[in-house]
Amino acid sequence: MNSISGSGVFIGPVIQGRDITVQLPPQITPALGGLPGASPAFTGREKDIEEVKKVLAPGGSDAGGPRTVLVSAVSGLAGVGKTELAVKVGNLAWKVWGWFPGGVLFTELHGYDAERLVPPEQALEGLLRALAVPGDHLPRTLQDRQRLYHSILAAYAEQGQRVLVLVDDASSADQVRPLLPADGVNAALVTSRHTLAINARLHDLDVLDERNAVEMLREELRMLRGDGDTRVRDEPEAAAKIAQLCACLPLALNIAAALLADDHTQQRTAADLATALEAEHTRLRRLRRDELAVRAAFDLSYARLDQQQARLFRLLPLNPGPDLSTEAAARLAAVEELGAEEILESLARAHLVERRHGRRWGMHDLVRLYAYACGREPSQAAADQRETARARLFTHYQDTAADAATHLELWPGPRSSGFHDRSRALQWLDAELANLIATATAAPRLGHPATTIALAFGLTGYLDHRRYFDDWITLTTTALAICRELGDRHREGGALSNLGLALAEVRRFEEAIETLTRAVGIFRELDDHHREGGALSNLGLALAEVRRFEEAIEAHTRDLAICRELGDRHGEGQALNNLALALAEARRCEEAIEAHTRAVGIFRELDDHHREGQALSDLGLVLAEVRRFEEAIEAHTRAVGIFRELDDHHREGQALNNLALALAKAGRRGDAVAVVEQAVKIYRGLAANTESGREPELVRTLLRSAWLKVDVENGRVLPGALAAAEEAVERLDQLTETRPAAFSGLLRDGLGLLAAILEGLGRAEEAEQVHRRIADFPPRGTSPSH
Repeated sequence: MNSISGSGVFIGPVIQGRDITVQLPPQITPALGGLPGASPAFTGREKDIEEVKKVLAPGGSDAGGPRTVLVSAVSGLAGVGKTELAVKVGNLAWKVWGWFPGGVLFTELHGYDAERLVPPEQALEGLLRALAVPGDHLPRTLQDRQRLYHSILAAYAEQGQRVLVLVDDASSADQVRPLLPADGVNAALVTSRHTLAINARLHDLDVLDERNAVEMLREELRMLRGDGDTRVRDEPEAAAKIAQLCACLPLALNIAAALLADDHTQQRTAADLATALEAEHTRLRRLRRDELAVRAAFDLSYARLDQQQARLFRLLPLNPGPDLSTEAAARLAAVEELGAEEILESLARAHLVERRHGRRWGMHDLVRLYAYACGREPSQAAADQRETARARLFTHYQDTAADAATHLELWPGPRSSGFHDRSRALQWLDAELANLIATATAAPRLGHPATTIALAFGLTGYLDHRRYFDDWITLTTTALAICRELGDRHREGGALSNLGLALAEVRRFEEAIETLTRAVGIFRELDDHHREGGALSNLGLALAEVRRFEEAIEAHTRDLAICRELGDRHGEGQALNNLALALAEARRCEEAIEAHTRAVGIFRELDDHHREGQALSDLGLVLAEVRRFEEAIEAHTRAVGIFRELDDHHREGQALNNLALALAKAGRRGDAVAVVEQAVKIYRGLAANTESGREPELVRTLLRSAWLKVDVENGRVLPGALAAAEEAVERLDQLTETRPAAFSGLLRDGLGLLAAILEGLGRAEEAEQVHRRIADFPPRGTSPSH
């Protein structure tokens, strides 16, 4: 057993023993060792500090048991602020919290710079010197240095002089592992661009949120130029734009602040800098000042990638959307899916890609620009075959979307084997929607107009099902322009027909009628009677919405004649049902009932249960109009059952609403209230997704719920009426702000119902306030002011 004591001078031969006991001198100099000071502009990391703090605290435990982890490993993208966080925590832990009376040892490993990289034996030399080991007594080998280092730290721990070891910029577990304390008392804080396997509590550091990014920009500029430089504070919109263009990356924000500070006259405004950073192709070049450069920081991470990793990294920005699946990445790189996943996981450990929900992957905005620039270098572009890779990805999106679309049809027919069932197809479409829209939008300028056309037509059923009408209009308008440019009259007519249907769904009926009329004309000119009939069907629905019922009846009658001439039973059933809708609006109810009934029979014959359900629901409405309430209730009940079985929650809600109305007309108000509450529950769930387009249905159902809970005959307002009306009006206020023409009339009706309910509750003053709101509306039949 060797014993070291006294002045702290260590004699080389001592380390030859198996066990070493280190006795510290009575007065210990803290091993602070040059820990940098924390930046005055440090901001927005309170939550991160708390997470790291839990690991470094003396005593305590993990999840209520014995302490097992005393190492915190902070990892993240280059320039995200890992070192700043570690230095801040180190200073707090030593100077403020008092957890490390032995001091803080700091070593920077330059793990990603081949010329400056510090191997573990060299790092241990520096740490041992900080612990008062003279240079001429340092052991020579890594193993011996590590044993001595551990022994000294253990001795500090035994004397109550706990030490924090801060290891910055490590690139591998082998580089950092020998530097970690092994005594169970001292602690370590490690930073790396990689997620390292070193038995540490892992902490991934993300970019700042926008508010803190602006605050950092302001503090950096104040630190450089003093309180008199108020450019960030005076131009909040420009400052927020700079933060966005820097993607809230602290290194980029540091550089942006320095670029502003370079102009001591303050003639360069924050808006000027924001404008300079807007161009994507020059942004990385502008984010540079002297030795500080975002691109240089990324270069060091990129240089460590192997050939396969670097190639996929360069190809990833070819995806136009915000993220991509492992499957799509495999198609992009023309590798097996398992191989793509392994590469993506390695890139994620290097924090060059981000793992998102499920098996999806994304990139930080500036990393994406960097990867795109790397891929455009002539030598790499040729080797990567970028255009071929992009074509593979676009084909994948186009073909898989077409496969998924076959599962959305609810009548019997062939389905693609690419998906197990309808649910899986919808899941894929939901996950890929942003990519599909981005691809369709970008494809024409990238030389792939056929992809845009294919996606525009292929996604129609899905966008209708999910009620994504704005996306439907945008996508179809883009495809329409391409069809016209190509002189493709058939597809031009198809795009017009689809566009007209989407316009009608957002209640832009006059535009829809004009668009559909042009579609009918094109198909008639081309003698394409089948598609002419489809366009006539859509036109008739739009005409009925603006109360041009005779024209609607004529359009549906022509569609019906075409379908019968072509022997199209499906089309005949749909034409009959649409004709019946127009007949009912024209108060020709008996004719409407007959047409609906024939439509129900055709769809049942064809096993098209979905359209059978719709026809039953429409039939029930007309039956209720002629006071055949029990038949109406039976039709609506059958429709509810069909839609529930098919998991079509949107139409199930509609059928429940119709059933409630029939029950109320039959004098069964209690049953009607119970049924409409089922519809409210359905639409509330659908509207939870703010992009779903189901908000109007929820509003209408809430109004019906409120109306059913007003017992006019007995002068009573049932519980829940007021809450339903108030919620409907609140939601309508929001809808009317964005689409006044579509919802101002419904808002007026909702306010009228709310006023009546308040009056029924004896709250006359509140009712009068609502009536004053109604009086402010323009007269019916005029357009609301925008």
